[in-house]
Amino acid sequence: MILASAALTVLASPALAAGFYIQEQSTKATGRANSGEVADQGVESLWWNPAAIGGLEGGDAAISATAIRPRANVVDNGTLIVRPGQKPALVGGDATRNPIDNGVVPAGAIAHGLGHGLAVGLAISAPYNFTTSYPATSWARYSTLTTRLRTIDIQPSVAVQLANRINLGAALNVEHTTANLGNALPNLLAALPDGQQQLSGKGWDVGYTLGAQYVAPRFSLGVSYKSAITHHLDGQLVISGLLGPLAAKNATIAANARFTTPWQLGFGGRVKLNDAITLNGQVVRFGWAKFDAIRLGSPLNTAIPENYRNTWSYAGGVDVALSPRWTVRGGVQRDLAPVRDTDRDARVPDSDRWTFAVGATHQLTKAIQINAAANYLTLSEAAINRTTAAYVGTPAQTPVLVNGTVRSPSVLIASLGARIRF
Repeated sequence: MILASAALTVLASPALAAGFYIQEQSTKATGRANSGEVADQGVESLWWNPAAIGGLEGGDAAISATAIRPRANVVDNGTLIVRPGQKPALVGGDATRNPIDNGVVPAGAIAHGLGHGLAVGLAISAPYNFTTSYPATSWARYSTLTTRLRTIDIQPSVAVQLANRINLGAALNVEHTTANLGNALPNLLAALPDGQQQLSGKGWDVGYTLGAQYVAPRFSLGVSYKSAITHHLDGQLVISGLLGPLAAKNATIAANARFTTPWQLGFGGRVKLNDAITLNGQVVRFGWAKFDAIRLGSPLNTAIPENYRNTWSYAGGVDVALSPRWTVRGGVQRDLAPVRDTDRDARVPDSDRWTFAVGATHQLTKAIQINAAANYLTLSEAAINRTTAAYVGTPAQTPVLVNGTVRSPSVLIASLGARIRF
């Protein structure tokens, strides 16, 4: 049916879960390229490992704001459209500079010890947030115009410190997700203006996080597992601007979608070489293969394969205490993209990346720390080559043979945060 095939054009790209995960959940972590979070103690590591607050005495709170500034050129190498009964023709249109919008990612956490090694905490974060915007004249318009994803994760946590230096923790991850996805639709004649479609939805879903740590005087080890979350979005699909034989298909219908974001299994360690220098290391396995398809419910009743793959990230870093009031840090991370080279889409033009990080902490008072960090990310240039089609399975089926490149991609990140003990 034509509405189902129209939805395929919206959702055939990896937009709802994104080809990247926003990991900037604390300024201290950002300053060492997320290299020690699974094994570190304190509220700033709560997102990665609920065991981090085991044995906490008194209260601990942290807040951060991280500005993300992506840069890239997305250019056309000859994308073709094949209208029914016509020869392949160039889509044409403008190259797009910096299609991923700048943004600010907030995060915060608070925890309090209850005595006897027991502590409770709450972290609020935004792990999947982004916006990509292309002009109506872009060569990629039949794949995407605007994509907006907003996720808020609320993580109540509990942890306990056992007598044998082991911390255990558990948490719920309650997530609210909203998504808006739009793209142009081709009319049957090239001389006619494009139509458009917009899919929007929102919903609440729940996952969990489990963690453990071994904390010795000179080193600590940590492991955590963050579950996959199956998201259910209820909303509507709006199709407009279709002309001629397609005009009867303009409609607004109720729609729902289901997709799964990845699990994470993290291992980390911290080694204190002396009173000033601590080395950090962390490896994370991401279960992106869970994002195998987007499933659309009634009345569309179809599934769109996504073919994401599981990936790894590797990070190493160092913290150096220059004085009782000043600590500096740095780190490097290698993060592999889950999108396959044969399925990359303009909606999420993701690729493998290196992250280079620096940061610092100033102990303002006995209870208050101020943290700052900066990252530079360099990403691989990559082909955009995911073929799409409008009106699949009907006489109006119109393939779009996408052929583009992401050039000179990079990201600048700046983060500022504070930690208060009470």
